[in-house]
Amino acid sequence: MNNKKIGVVLFQLGGPDSLDAIEPFLYNLFCDPDIIDFPLAKVARPILAKLISKGRSRKVRDHYAEIGGGSPIRRITEQQAAALEAELRADLNARVFVAMRYWHPFSTETISRVRLAGCDELILLPLYPQYSSTTTGSSLNEWNRCCLAAGLAIPSRVVDEYHDFEPYIESLVERINETLSRFERPENAHLVFSAHSVPESVILGGDPYRDQIEATVRHVRSRGGWPNPATVCFQSKVGSRKWLQPTLHQTNEELGRQGVRDMLVVPIAFVSDHVETLSEINIEGREEAIGHGIEHFEMMPGLNDHPAFIGALAGLVRQTLGATPDLAQASGGARHA
Repeated sequence: MNNKKIGVVLFQLGGPDSLDAIEPFLYNLFCDPDIIDFPLAKVARPILAKLISKGRSRKVRDHYAEIGGGSPIRRITEQQAAALEAELRADLNARVFVAMRYWHPFSTETISRVRLAGCDELILLPLYPQYSSTTTGSSLNEWNRCCLAAGLAIPSRVVDEYHDFEPYIESLVERINETLSRFERPENAHLVFSAHSVPESVILGGDPYRDQIEATVRHVRSRGGWPNPATVCFQSKVGSRKWLQPTLHQTNEELGRQGVRDMLVVPIAFVSDHVETLSEINIEGREEAIGHGIEHFEMMPGLNDHPAFIGALAGLVRQTLGATPDLAQASGGARHA
């Protein structure tokens, strides 16, 4: 075993762990300069975030209530961390930590744990396979700000994205095949790949997120070899700005109009089950689809701590440790932080 102590930090958005935590969670989200930015935003952002979070919390409270009164994302991410650490310790002196962007454990809390662990090197691994400034970029910016404030200076490498990393693709294919087996005629199921949406202005600004979502879908379909028709759509729009389309709502309506009867929704950009999958897709989306004539609706469970996905994460860590700086921008590779 390599005696160098390697710390792996898994980044996620986080989620409210109780109904009372919904509003402060949303406030943190809408205070993020990587999410809301405009001239004089530093002054206006906290006021705007307070207004949005108060109104939005009332709208989503029922969604969290129907999935148990809070988000399971911390529990699932910690399960992923434990499974990844066990996998890595076969040949590495590794510790795996979790840092959430908008709820506990925040980056500041995780930095304290990293410092106590005495890590010699860090691998920063966002749990967002497709890069966006609103997810990976925001989490890494926050981590860097907190490290600077805490005086933490440990050599670090970043996994920027892994949207076409073969083991990740294989984990999705395995999960899709497991879910397709629930259909009487799997080849008839229309595959709907649903990703969290972002404002179109983000994409027009050069963000690669949409292109990487579409690339992941192409790789998954090629690897799976299914004859099934497929659609890519987007969900979870917030606010009045124009966001990526078609939406999941529009897709449900259109597939019903086309006479589709079997439908499998694949949460293509989510690696953990949380409110966007458990409520927005599997409850609200299901009811809507059935209302449009869908007879058999299934949602692929999140990758969560599925062994194939944990193996993919371990592969990313090992590949990153072996990467050299000139491979920094390679897909599934790493760069120095």
